[in-house]
Amino acid sequence: MAVPMNIGALLQSEIIEDTGDKDEGVCVLGIFGKSAMQPGSAKDSLINTLADKHIFSLFGNDDTDSPGGGTSMQAYYNQENRVLYLVLTSVLDNRQLIRACESLTVGLGHAEAHEFWKTAEKDHCLQLLYLFSLCHVLLLVHPTCSFDVTYDRMFRALDALRQKALPLLRAAIKDSPISKEWKLNCRPCPPRLLFVFQMNGALRVGSSGMGGNGTDGSGGDKPKKHSPRRRLQHALEDQIYRIFRKSRVLTNQSSNCLFTVPANQAFVYVVPGPDEDPISSLLGHLRSNCVLRENEGGPPVPGQRRYQQMRHSNRQPSFNVESSLSSGGQLVDCTLKEFLWQHVELVLTKKGFDDSVGRNPQPSHFELPTYSKWVHVAYRLYQVMIENSEDDAAEISLKVQGQLKVLEGFLDADAKFSENRCQKALPLAHSAYQSNLPHNYTTTVHKNQLAQALRVYSQHARGVAFQRYALQLHEDCYKFWSNGHQLCEERSLTDQHCVHKFHLLPKPGEKPEMDHNPPILYHNSRGRSTSSCNCGKKQSPREDPFDIQAANYDFYQMLEEKCCGKLERINFPVFQASTPDPAPASDEVPRPVEVPPSGEADRLKEKETSTHTPGESTSLSLALSLGQSTDSLGTYGDGAEGQEKRPSLVDRQPSTVEYLPGMLHSGCPKGLLPKFSSWSLVKLGPAKAYNSLTGLEQPGFLPGSAFLLPWDVVIRSRSEEDVGSLEPLDGGPASWPAPNKASAGKRGSAGGIGRGRRRDDVARAFVGFEYEDSRGRRFFSSGPDKVVKVLGQGGPKEPATRCLNSDMPLYIHSPAQGRGIKPHYAQLARLFVVVPDAPLEIVLNPQVQPGPPPCPIFHPEQPEVVLPPDGLWVLRFPYAYVTDRGPCYPPKENQPLANFRVLRGVLRANTATSTPQ
Repeated sequence: MAVPMNIGALLQSEIIEDTGDKDEGVCVLGIFGKSAMQPGSAKDSLINTLADKHIFSLFGNDDTDSPGGGTSMQAYYNQENRVLYLVLTSVLDNRQLIRACESLTVGLGHAEAHEFWKTAEKDHCLQLLYLFSLCHVLLLVHPTCSFDVTYDRMFRALDALRQKALPLLRAAIKDSPISKEWKLNCRPCPPRLLFVFQMNGALRVGSSGMGGNGTDGSGGDKPKKHSPRRRLQHALEDQIYRIFRKSRVLTNQSSNCLFTVPANQAFVYVVPGPDEDPISSLLGHLRSNCVLRENEGGPPVPGQRRYQQMRHSNRQPSFNVESSLSSGGQLVDCTLKEFLWQHVELVLTKKGFDDSVGRNPQPSHFELPTYSKWVHVAYRLYQVMIENSEDDAAEISLKVQGQLKVLEGFLDADAKFSENRCQKALPLAHSAYQSNLPHNYTTTVHKNQLAQALRVYSQHARGVAFQRYALQLHEDCYKFWSNGHQLCEERSLTDQHCVHKFHLLPKPGEKPEMDHNPPILYHNSRGRSTSSCNCGKKQSPREDPFDIQAANYDFYQMLEEKCCGKLERINFPVFQASTPDPAPASDEVPRPVEVPPSGEADRLKEKETSTHTPGESTSLSLALSLGQSTDSLGTYGDGAEGQEKRPSLVDRQPSTVEYLPGMLHSGCPKGLLPKFSSWSLVKLGPAKAYNSLTGLEQPGFLPGSAFLLPWDVVIRSRSEEDVGSLEPLDGGPASWPAPNKASAGKRGSAGGIGRGRRRDDVARAFVGFEYEDSRGRRFFSSGPDKVVKVLGQGGPKEPATRCLNSDMPLYIHSPAQGRGIKPHYAQLARLFVVVPDAPLEIVLNPQVQPGPPPCPIFHPEQPEVVLPPDGLWVLRFPYAYVTDRGPCYPPKENQPLANFRVLRGVLRANTATSTPQ
């Protein structure tokens, strides 16, 4: 075998041996240890010296190293000396350490890096166990001249691992052609461990130095028997033997130990450091090998053999081993090869090792296998311990890997310390989490308490187990919270939490059940408020709503039975199902671009015809107003051509299969209607039902604030000729004069003429924006920041123009604030409109934006409604506004109220021949 190769390649290759050498035994020598931070490897140079050949490269061969800095094993078989060398390279060597550092990814955490290095250390231990199971002699190489006590811990870990894995290894080699003792102990013999230390300049040994003249340094002339290096070797032997005996790595019976050390032979060798520059030393060796010496006797030997003899005779040990007599009559120090070969000879001569001590020493088994037998056993163990193959040995290999957990208690002292610290910090963190906790609490409280627990935990926990126990703290706190302490996370439409613990909602027809796990309950925030009905005549307390139907429909339907159920009303269109089980519209419906709403004259005409009482003057006026031309609709009436160019909701019939699950707003798809309307439009009575001197007589209004604002609408004056030309020939009802008004052809005195002309030019309507707070206190607003306040008789003097020409706030500060610091808001609840009996039409077009952009704009299912004349109409606004993304909550303390508004243009007056006002 000319070059070293990987152990796996060696076991699978066939080495041609001489016929006479096939029956000869093989001594297996394993080398492991650490190397200094130098380019060369001491273990590789050691084999070059022992084999007297240039086997390993001076600076190492990168091809033989394992990728990623793992553990690798190189083998070299010297057939001449019948010695098989196994060299173990791991992260304890400089080249592999550099490769391992390069393989680490950037940003790797402390725990991940620790796991990486501990995995490499476990692999190193497993390969060491492989060496201890196959070698006769083991050589531990250390780069300094002091013993590393961490080897004691590692050997104890290896011994524990070997005892755990011994039944598995026996099963792996049970069919091998070896002796029963080898099968029982899973090794040819208890290996003998030798130590090689390097001086590295710590102690210089020279011919005339202080340490090399044999004196004791005190001025005495008595020479020492041994050189300082020999004395250092003896001291290291005593130290190592005491350490291993006290830790019970070495016992009296060698067969029970992981390895043995000889009792009467040296097992420590110290290699002195170089005394000169290494380059000069190499040049000197080159000169000595190339220059022929004249004083050499004997016949000259030609060719390559002559060169080999010259090289052998002039070779100096690569470790500068002292091989001559020292001054002062000291004993001669042996060379490294002489030190090692005395142990190898015991193996090759089949004498074995007798390293047991005590009164009754038991002889240990010993076997010198042939190369073929050793390869057979080594390959079986290689499959189980290193290769992790997928054949029959895969099951045993997995079990061996599972036994590596026994190493953690010996090798991972940092993790053990970290776990102890983290386990002590965990109860402190649990106490910090549970301090000042209510019985049930929300996710926000849980996260705040968990952050406090993590702060306490981080003050006490340390080490690599920090992250693992932090995750356990997360899980423990979550289990505590979810085990009966979790508060219902549902928030009401007024942004208040449900007070119940985690529960389920009752299904249709199911009753609440407290004893169920989890309980079956309706949401309840324990918040109560007072609200008025659709018309405002009756007030009643209400629960805090959690769904849009309870907020905008169910409560008012309940009060309609007691108050305003018989009032005349304009019903907004809702979903009419044509199938037994209609489905809500899907969220994937494309959102159209917002288009200004247009009038739905046909739908309104149909609704009004069905809801108004036939024969009344209001129905006649409504029919006339609906029969107006498109010019009377202002900017929204573009004629037939405009409607063909810009389709509106009227152009598409509402769906009868899918309904809108929420409220109608500008972002909803066209052609969908909700199951119920969140708006209400009722008629309290005729226009004379409102007295401008006394105001509205309804409960809950603050004193002096129940007055509507006057709104004067200018109507063009008509001459007698115009009136006569407009009179119908058939004398129908359209020619009848309005009540309390004189006919155009029957004017009386001059004063009557003046009064009649003034009444024909101006029609007075009344408008009131009513706000209501949670305590049921109501008031009208005369502007975005002003409350109506009338102290005497006569009603308010300021007109409603300011309210109609500006955006009105949806929320306003209540003038009757409570004792608390938190501001109390009143919400726009109703719009009162008194429509006079005059030749004009008032168009209702409410648009509400209950939040800052991009909050959509909400409007009724019929965007524009023409109010019939001679009536006191009440438009009830929704109590809550909900989109498909969730509810639009009332404003917080730090939010400006101007973002919550009712857009201007809520009312528009159209006369017969004038522009809208």
